[in-house]
Amino acid sequence: MRKAQISKKRLKPSAAFLDREPVKISASMMCADMGNLATEIRLLGRMGVSMLHWDIMDAHFVPNMPCGLVLLEQLRCRTSLPFDVHLMVEDNEFFIRQLAKIGVQTISVHPETANHCHRTLSLIREIGSKAGVALSPSTPPNVLEYVTDLLDFVVVMTVNPGFAGQRLTGSAFRKIADCRAWLLSRNLHVAVHVDGNVSFEHIPNMVAAGADTLVAGSSSLFRAESSREENMKKIEAAILKGIRLRNATAATNAVK
Repeated sequence: MRKAQISKKRLKPSAAFLDREPVKISASMMCADMGNLATEIRLLGRMGVSMLHWDIMDAHFVPNMPCGLVLLEQLRCRTSLPFDVHLMVEDNEFFIRQLAKIGVQTISVHPETANHCHRTLSLIREIGSKAGVALSPSTPPNVLEYVTDLLDFVVVMTVNPGFAGQRLTGSAFRKIADCRAWLLSRNLHVAVHVDGNVSFEHIPNMVAAGADTLVAGSSSLFRAESSREENMKKIEAAILKGIRLRNATAATNAVK
């Protein structure tokens, strides 16, 4: 992987992107250069990403363990960017209480591991973080029905949880649109995060389907063929294309 290059000049998104674009970018840190994370974080802060996405796994719910709590604890003081934590673990309460000590801004959990999802989301809010539910490809939006009062955001997984670099599931775009429609049908203006193969090619359709936040990893922001800055510009262009598609669809539906 090409090492991230640090410049002294603060990098900013293009003016057109700032003026027109509400979609946020959460950098998937399991795809970063793990040997130079402090350097990566400084660069990402200058590039204008909205938050840093950390996948915390226990090798039980999913067979992987890329990042640990000590890593987050040591890096927390290196940046003011929000920490966006996606828990893929069996003991949610243990990890939530540990994350409270570190200081993270958002935490999402899988309903399959939250035996008492209402209690789990309540705990996340009690520690001062925003609470989210992560939906695996086969998990329908209606599992959210009785916890909407505690829901700050939803994570739509467009790959099966656990590993970076997977192929997009066939139902991915429909799942994003269905989740957005489900929320709006209940008058819930809850953010929809999309996580999994958020590539330059897929971003336009993800945004058009209703994504508010993109978890950008190895297929876009951390793509090895280009620099982080070049990749960021491509992400911005792809998002703007998605906004145009979204607006065109809304205009067509308004005429019907």
